[in-house]
Amino acid sequence: MSIPLLDLKAQYLTIKDEIDQAIFDVLDSSVYILGPQMKALEKEIAAFCGTEEAVAVANGTDALVLTLKAFGIGPGDEVITTPFTFFASAETIAMVGAKPVFVDIDPVTLNMDLNQLQDKITPQTKAIIPVHIFGQMVDVDRVMEIAARHDLKVIEDAAQAIGAEYRGKKAGSLGHAATFSFFPTKNLGAYGDAGMIVTNDKSLAAHLRMLRFHGCQTKYYHEEIGYNSRLDEMQAAILRVKLRYLDQWNEGRREKAKLYDQLLADTKIQLPGRDPLATPIYHLYVLRTDERSALMEHLKAGGVANAIYYPVPLHLQRAFRSLGYKVGDFPVAEKACEQALAIPCYPELSLEQQHEIAALVKSVS
Repeated sequence: MSIPLLDLKAQYLTIKDEIDQAIFDVLDSSVYILGPQMKALEKEIAAFCGTEEAVAVANGTDALVLTLKAFGIGPGDEVITTPFTFFASAETIAMVGAKPVFVDIDPVTLNMDLNQLQDKITPQTKAIIPVHIFGQMVDVDRVMEIAARHDLKVIEDAAQAIGAEYRGKKAGSLGHAATFSFFPTKNLGAYGDAGMIVTNDKSLAAHLRMLRFHGCQTKYYHEEIGYNSRLDEMQAAILRVKLRYLDQWNEGRREKAKLYDQLLADTKIQLPGRDPLATPIYHLYVLRTDERSALMEHLKAGGVANAIYYPVPLHLQRAFRSLGYKVGDFPVAEKACEQALAIPCYPELSLEQQHEIAALVKSVS
């Protein structure tokens, strides 16, 4: 039996009629860009996250770029983030001309180690981008306290964390702004690229809406150099259907993760760590082991898909070689990249499949 890392077809089949109708409704409307579906999705995402505003954009990378741009961050500035994340978290900093500065990660949660954050702040620092890795939130309140002392902006990179909570507050609701990716594999995934920015700052939201549409408020009248980053109506309609099921799906992931925790409790494998104040959504269920290669091969031979998140920390990526980092600069992140392996964890996964996966893992450990 083959078990995929994520089964998007199985998810689609559970809501097929609603998805199909949403697509047909958009086709019937003949409105495809900056239409009512996108505007409705913005309102629904803002309500879900507990923010005043939400601004839909073409993808999660654009969400970060536009937010950095709207905050006036550019050449000569520094932005602090984590080296253990998807490339876009730091790539976007470089894209606006600023310098990424990295902080090592906590060995339990794999999120930014906030005990090391203060030491990375310089007169050039303008913002902090904490990443809620694998769907577990960072303590953003603490980040905000540190940022306030230095007049810094905080942009939550919540690409993997929509619906996650910290002390009962939703991801995206605590920073000056937050960004989401709706890439198809995310907990809330479109059927193509899609992204969102949320904030309580209405003037920032207005600026973002101008930036996403070539820097203009009125068509053909351009206030500044902007971008072409608009979420199309088809993706917005699909996301509106899926959003209604998101809490249910996230709870399903937590149930799967809880069972894995029980089934693998007596192994040498390091299970996902958790901040007791956080309510994660397990975008990925990531194991850590020094025997990763053997485990990967064993799972593959048993028909179980798995994936490395992430093989190379950002400070050692060739694209950032000009920053001058070297092996050993962020040892916790480097160790995580040597050990981390994601196994299937999604609501449609059956109990039989989970037991099969756990048995394969235990036979190696």
